Amino acid sequence: MPKVLITDKIAPEGVRILEQAAEVEYRTGLSESEIVEVIGGFDALIVRSQTKVTQPIIAAADRLKVIGRAGVGVDNIDTDAATAKGIVVVNSPGGNSVAVAEHTMALLLSMPRRLPAAHASVARGEWRRSDYVGVQLQGKTLGMIGLGRVGSEVAKRAASFGMRLVGYDPFLAQARAKALGVELCGVDEVLAQADFLTLHSPLTPETRHLIGAEAFGKMKRGAFIVNCARGGILDEDALVDAIEAGHLAGAALDVFETEPSVNQRLLHCERVVLTPHLGASTKEAQVDVAVDVAEQVKDMLEGRAPRTPVNVPVLPKEVLEALRPHMQLASKLGFLQARLTRGQMVSVELAYRGKLAKEETGVLTRSFLTGLMQSLLGGGINLVNAPIVAEARGVDVLESKRQEAADYASLISTKVSTQEGAHLIEGTVFGEGNPRIVAIDGYRIDVVPQGQILIVYHLDKPGIIGRACQVLGDANINIAAMQVGRVEIGGDSVMVLNVDSPVPPDVVAEIAKLELISGVTPVDFETAVDASGLGLV
Repeated sequence: MPKVLITDKIAPEGVRILEQAAEVEYRTGLSESEIVEVIGGFDALIVRSQTKVTQPIIAAADRLKVIGRAGVGVDNIDTDAATAKGIVVVNSPGGNSVAVAEHTMALLLSMPRRLPAAHASVARGEWRRSDYVGVQLQGKTLGMIGLGRVGSEVAKRAASFGMRLVGYDPFLAQARAKALGVELCGVDEVLAQADFLTLHSPLTPETRHLIGAEAFGKMKRGAFIVNCARGGILDEDALVDAIEAGHLAGAALDVFETEPSVNQRLLHCERVVLTPHLGASTKEAQVDVAVDVAEQVKDMLEGRAPRTPVNVPVLPKEVLEALRPHMQLASKLGFLQARLTRGQMVSVELAYRGKLAKEETGVLTRSFLTGLMQSLLGGGINLVNAPIVAEARGVDVLESKRQEAADYASLISTKVSTQEGAHLIEGTVFGEGNPRIVAIDGYRIDVVPQGQILIVYHLDKPGIIGRACQVLGDANINIAAMQVGRVEIGGDSVMVLNVDSPVPPDVVAEIAKLELISGVTPVDFETAVDASGLGLV
């Protein structure tokens, strides 16, 4: 059975799902070195936010297929290293959205009313009502940086409090923003208009300290900030400076730049409300994210696609199923190109024609590169890292689309160029899922890409085909099918033979020595990688 390592606490409902498909080891509190020591024996790793999945851990993960993050943010996982090694990273972006949104609203309400300080005062036996005059939300402008799942849930709730909503999100469509009642603006406009500012962005190199001294200077005097996203988005020292200077009225933070230690200046700033990363800490959310990520990991271990992979394209299940035969074709085209390619690779060109031109073809390009690169470089290459492998080797990958296709409903044209030349191979899918190679280097053929084939380049002269077939017959190799493509009578042509058994090297060499034959390449499609069967679709 596959083995799964869980290094952070997750709800038992998730563990039970994993136990249906794998042997599960639940070992929390492991150090990096301890994980490095054991990770080589596992097929999947599940973490929350405590475990840092670093490059050394990934380097030691020889069997790892998937890393599951029971939650939204994956900044504790080196996704670049995982991608380069072909490991899928999945998260649970929707499982705790409501919990985080509700916590954001709780802070948005308690902060301007100074509820924690008022409670502490009453607990000390005081009754200082005049010291805790607050600010209400109705009629105020809420600025939001990020309008994904959590931001959208906050927008719905803030609207019910009578707040005006402005927000920044580079990926949100205007129609969606309008449905949420949010006016989309640039970051500076959001900062300038916000009476209250909430943060809902992931932590990336681009968003680290996005909200710092410069941003605070653009905000209204007396504004408030809430951060339940990631600590590093906000510059904590600059925040304290802005509050102590009287420019900002206060802040509420659930996340911090270094956890669990908290900036001492924040601890001693009375206008700041602090909670220990509680956004997703509801009973319901803990179960939801554990079940969600466990189901995805189980799916991957059983050869199905995860719902929310972080480092591979996300397509609806019905689209992936419709594209599956073309993915199989694309990976076989890549495999065949690898068999014919000679010399240092320079570029890869893929052209999608006909109905395919209307589809999301990125997964087809990844399938082709998987077949190509795995054939040339060996195992460990899949839909996740094939583009990275090509890029690392300086291979340019170009795509084009054209909806017109004269001869076929859909056509994939592939061209691999090397320092010694180029090969053009084209394929299509007939009916419900019958892949065909329909052209090699401009020669029209109709070849089923399965089993053993032999590609023979030769001049179109009488007797050549017969002599090549005689060599195969003498070697007791049966010919199942034959295709011959030519451009003109007597010119260069190609013969493709489907044979019932592998063609030994000495037989290949004997055919290659025949007069007027310029090249012979055996292809064993039984060893070809099927990109559609790599646990991603």
